[in-house]
Amino acid sequence: KEMMEEIGIPLSMMPEKIVESTDIVGNLTKEAAVELGLSEGMPLIASGIDCGAANIGLGVFEPGVYAAAIGTSMCGALVSDKPVKGKNLIVWPYLYDAKKLSYYFAGGATAGAIVKWFRQTMCQFEVEVEKSGGKNAYDALNEQAETIPVGSEGLIVLPYFMGERSPVWDSDAKGTIVGLSLAHTKAHIYRAFLEAVAFSLRDAMEATGENLGESILLAGGVTKSKLWRQIFADVTGYPIVCPIHDVEANMGDVMLAGIGTGLLSYEDVKQWQVLDEKIMPNKQSHEKYNDYYKVYKSIYNNLKDDMKTLTRLSLENNANRLLQKTI
Repeated sequence: KEMMEEIGIPLSMMPEKIVESTDIVGNLTKEAAVELGLSEGMPLIASGIDCGAANIGLGVFEPGVYAAAIGTSMCGALVSDKPVKGKNLIVWPYLYDAKKLSYYFAGGATAGAIVKWFRQTMCQFEVEVEKSGGKNAYDALNEQAETIPVGSEGLIVLPYFMGERSPVWDSDAKGTIVGLSLAHTKAHIYRAFLEAVAFSLRDAMEATGENLGESILLAGGVTKSKLWRQIFADVTGYPIVCPIHDVEANMGDVMLAGIGTGLLSYEDVKQWQVLDEKIMPNKQSHEKYNDYYKVYKSIYNNLKDDMKTLTRLSLENNANRLLQKTI
């Protein structure tokens, strides 16, 4: 009530009751049951947003675990039972045991999305080979990138292709490729895109602070690439552990529903997730990435004012074009 009064939002606009993610919040109506092909009266569980459910699906039910779900975008979060003095983080009650556990979250607006953009925009040859029954385009690009050394021989990409969320919080941030020369190839640029997402994860982790655990749980589409998994380990300096089956958010919802209805227990579901072997960071590669990471951070700080100017100029140009069409 005090918070609502302070920021000027009527209490009547808030839910009447705050519930746990495992609480039953209603039952399936007859109309919805017919449309969905399910049973009328089926209990409905509150659950939560996808990245939180993904953490549950990864088997995170205890504090002190850092997990990152990286698909189109990125969500990296520490589950903790103590306050985390991180900077520019999003903080939620965790989906499990919300009165005790909190979810300290940072994450990139574009992660796998920039690699998909690169494939679709710059890799027509590999895509055509795949369409004709040949090698998967991503596999072909990964094979090429494996031959490129750490740091892509002086290339750094800022993965801010749709602005950036936590911990940067800058809607004017731009995707940037720095260091291009005539010596660079498509494979160099592709590897630099993979490294950019790993740098973004490291930035999120550092914003969260220390005590992130002994290893990082990594899930999502990025885990399909053996090269990318190793890059994440080398850039962050942490061992990387991935699930064998990439179904985290869906599995998390099933776990929460089972616990909420009493059909499952915590002891049941914590055994469900099967994790792959740890991917250990290469010490020499990590030391090299430390130097590149410093440049990664410096580039944004040096260019952020120019990025804001580009946004303004772009908006002005678009407004002028619309005005001319109207006239």
